[in-house]
Amino acid sequence: MDTVDYLAQYDQEGYVFNLVQKRFVSQGFLNAYDFFCIIIWKANRAKSKIAQRLTKNSQFDNLEDAVKELTDKIYKAPDNNKKLRLLIVDWGFQLPMASAILTALYPNDFTVYDIRVCDELNEFHGLKHIINFENIWTGYQAYKQKVELIGPSGLSLRDKDRYIWSRSFSKQLEEDLKNCFGKGEEGV
Repeated sequence: MDTVDYLAQYDQEGYVFNLVQKRFVSQGFLNAYDFFCIIIWKANRAKSKIAQRLTKNSQFDNLEDAVKELTDKIYKAPDNNKKLRLLIVDWGFQLPMASAILTALYPNDFTVYDIRVCDELNEFHGLKHIINFENIWTGYQAYKQKVELIGPSGLSLRDKDRYIWSRSFSKQLEEDLKNCFGKGEEGV
């Protein structure tokens, strides 16, 4: 990692979609630092488990080598189906994280599979439990198409995703405020 722009990095999503994505396009791979910025942006709680997954076999001694190999293969994969297959089948990622990684790298081609968006779409909740990749791919394509359809016209795929997610967040917050957050715990 050359120099980190800490101010830019404070806005995790902006950092991932502006700096990390551009580096990926220009280099054809990511280093571990940039890759884990994507992981942390999607789900900070998952970083240790993903680090273990990447280095679980003896092929890689460190995260840097594993991430470079993985992201190089993503870059060279001939189509979107193969990119997602690589992450899910070959590297063992679940659909939510795999779609987040690919959305960060290819924001015009992928959208994040997220429970909040499923709630707003009123479907696709079971997609994350499917094991057969071809069925995952078919379901994910339908999910993406619904995001494109439901999101406001004139927005990019990424912004439609963000809009739908934010609408879910807003509804939940309004409900939580109305219910006083379930009254919470006493003494907090």
